[in-house]
Amino acid sequence: MIEQADVVVVGLGPGGEYVAGTLAEAGLDVVGIEAELVGGECPYWGCVPSKMMIRAGNLLAEARRVPGLAGEVAVTPDWGRVAGRIRGEATDDWNDQVAADRLTGKGGRLVRGTGRLVGPRRVAAGGRTFQARRGVVLATGTRPRIPPVPGLETTPYWTNRDAMATKELPASLLVLGGGAIGVELAQVFARFGCVVTVVEGQDRLLSAEEPEAGELAGSVLRADGVTVLTAARARQVSHDGTAFTVRLDGVEEPLTAERLLVATGRRADLATLGVDAVGLDPAAAAVDTDGQLRAGAGLWAVGDITGWGSFTHVSMYQAQIAVRDILGQPGPDADYRALPRVTFTDPEIAAVGLTERQAREQGLRVRTSSVPIASSTRGWIHKAGNEGFVKLIEDADRGVLIGATSAGPAGGEVLYGLNVAVHAEVPVEQLRHMIYTYPTFHRTVEAALGALR
Repeated sequence: MIEQADVVVVGLGPGGEYVAGTLAEAGLDVVGIEAELVGGECPYWGCVPSKMMIRAGNLLAEARRVPGLAGEVAVTPDWGRVAGRIRGEATDDWNDQVAADRLTGKGGRLVRGTGRLVGPRRVAAGGRTFQARRGVVLATGTRPRIPPVPGLETTPYWTNRDAMATKELPASLLVLGGGAIGVELAQVFARFGCVVTVVEGQDRLLSAEEPEAGELAGSVLRADGVTVLTAARARQVSHDGTAFTVRLDGVEEPLTAERLLVATGRRADLATLGVDAVGLDPAAAAVDTDGQLRAGAGLWAVGDITGWGSFTHVSMYQAQIAVRDILGQPGPDADYRALPRVTFTDPEIAAVGLTERQAREQGLRVRTSSVPIASSTRGWIHKAGNEGFVKLIEDADRGVLIGATSAGPAGGEVLYGLNVAVHAEVPVEQLRHMIYTYPTFHRTVEAALGALR
């Protein structure tokens, strides 16, 4: 028997849970389908536990900066406290009962199982089939992309989930991938005493960001004792029951470590979702949507599956737009010109909008500037741990910022003003005549505006 509902939401990560809960509160009959934990990757294996780890690692680093500034200190790392906090405060030991009750308390119906499209507005999951009167929302996120390195699949490698759940710190760790996940976890583990090596196939870390960002990430990781290998590719992986061995192209001596973390990106699995049943390409990298997040008649998609990055804030932003559209409420289309992102290393490396390279590839005439955080009064006062910079990208013909990077001790927070400037297209000349609080890190933005060339 086919069961009826107003809306079926497939995947209850941050965006999907928001859609399901908000529509249920609005009086719609909503079925939410989740194969794993209600809440998704972010609260259990991503944003929240990783930032707990980073907070702890940063405290250790700050304590080690006391000599020369405030006295003497002895630091004894204890990974058990980090692991305990993740279990006790962040994940309830990976139990989603609170989140499940939150959804059902709003009137939604929760179905445990893997959802699969079996026709227009029709989804099968857990041995049941649901027909949605208004439509279906796809929010199944992404999973780790595992590179086809010979031998890797048969080894007990880690993904981000294993790293978040580990109760014991390994003596040594190899990280394949120098993107945000790889560099964040590499720094954390190194600060707790683990011997860490990062292997990145591109010629720099954080290859999607400005070259200066990758250079900064490499330098601060090396300062924490991490070995950083760029333009390096694994050609074979093996495990002898105790340790991993990784052989690199063009390098005779192999790398060895107790654990291997694979952090080489993420991918959507559209084939398992059955998108071919509604005329979409199951081999596509993402679900294409319009400005209201519609992927077809009676079909919406939000979150990582749309291809706008693995960011909770993007998922929530899209979810709000989809909810409005499903409820027939007017609202603006999705606008990604000022898409912000932060790599939570120490220093934080935050960016919004276009990089200089992206802008030039679009044929824009740009002016740029880059000013070190240490050149500001606040950066000079901060001293130890004051690495970072502010880089601005201006569309010279329109006189507005189209991109910016804010790297520093509070890079993610300083980004907010730049985010507003890019999103609202505030004229650069107007930004120059603002009052910038003294002495703050964000005052470096004023200097960077004056340095645009």
